[in-house]
Amino acid sequence: MTFPAPPPQTSHRAAFSRRRALGALLAVPAVGLLSACGGTATAGGARISQGALEPLAASVPAGTSIKVGDPSIKVALELSGLVKDLDGFTVEFANISGGPQTTEAFRANALDVGSVADIPPIHATWTGLDVRIIAAGYRQDAVNHPIYELGVAPGAGIGKLEELRGKKVAYSPGQAQGALVLRILDKAGLKQEDVKLVELPSTGDAYATALASKQVDAAPLGGVQIKRYLAKYKADGATTLRHGLRDDPSLLYSPAKVLADPAKAAALAAYAKVWGKAQRWIEDHPAEWLDGYYVKDQGLSREDGQYLIDATGKRDLPTSWTEAIARHQETIDLLSREQKKPQLKAADLYDTRFEAIAGTAFASAAKGGAA
Repeated sequence: MTFPAPPPQTSHRAAFSRRRALGALLAVPAVGLLSACGGTATAGGARISQGALEPLAASVPAGTSIKVGDPSIKVALELSGLVKDLDGFTVEFANISGGPQTTEAFRANALDVGSVADIPPIHATWTGLDVRIIAAGYRQDAVNHPIYELGVAPGAGIGKLEELRGKKVAYSPGQAQGALVLRILDKAGLKQEDVKLVELPSTGDAYATALASKQVDAAPLGGVQIKRYLAKYKADGATTLRHGLRDDPSLLYSPAKVLADPAKAAALAAYAKVWGKAQRWIEDHPAEWLDGYYVKDQGLSREDGQYLIDATGKRDLPTSWTEAIARHQETIDLLSREQKKPQLKAADLYDTRFEAIAGTAFASAAKGGAA
């Protein structure tokens, strides 16, 4: 893959400003979007087959633009100077993340690629949107570096997963936390009817608040919410439990109709490549990432930022998706059974043209060579 030579620039920040920020966007009401999602047939007709997609072009055609929902990597590109690798085409960054927002943006034709966990591509497909994964990252030693822990309300009397029986458990069906709850129950030998699932959106500190008020007995808490929940409520008897499962997928996915456009597909391949480099830069520059992202961009304390860096551990960007697809299939099988959804083939959710791009860039960047 080749890229046009970058033009002279005075600073990485100045170069970045030339790429328009997409802003909050999406004036389309969420209710209207969701009402258009019924059924399991692919939106707009039959799914686009992998065989119908053209080989990726060696360079990005002039005048190509893509809209990206990947806020943390936007900051990493600016901090590292890797933004120069995107010169030659236009990248518009949107402050959009998470499955529901990203899927709505796809439906509104307002986004070409988004950053999510492993559940949104599944649910997007079930609601009739043809999407494909184009990059995948994980955590080394993922079981000991989980994204989530199971928060336990004060006085709930849950000291092991099996003691969830009869308890109220927060549940968000279309998100990673919801799938994790089902996987935890499965591991504990419990069925949905053995607990009381309480549907709550997992936004902000909603789950921590529900636990503290004893609206629920258990709920998956992620990131710095784990630390803050214990700091605030441990004295009252609050605890967390490690679930002992992998919950680490970090994916880029796009609408299939976008990937069927040769120019946009070439630009997305270039983005997947720099995404892999950025993952390596973040891992290799923890001090810069702590200060530039967690403190200055996210407004966290240095202590909270360092907690998140330590919790992440080392990254793993594979050049083969075989194992990842097998794990994804296990999740699909569980959700299909527990949520009464159609069966899907996990391999059909991946655009194999992109399989080695991010992982190769990540590995090459670690060696200090040209990725």
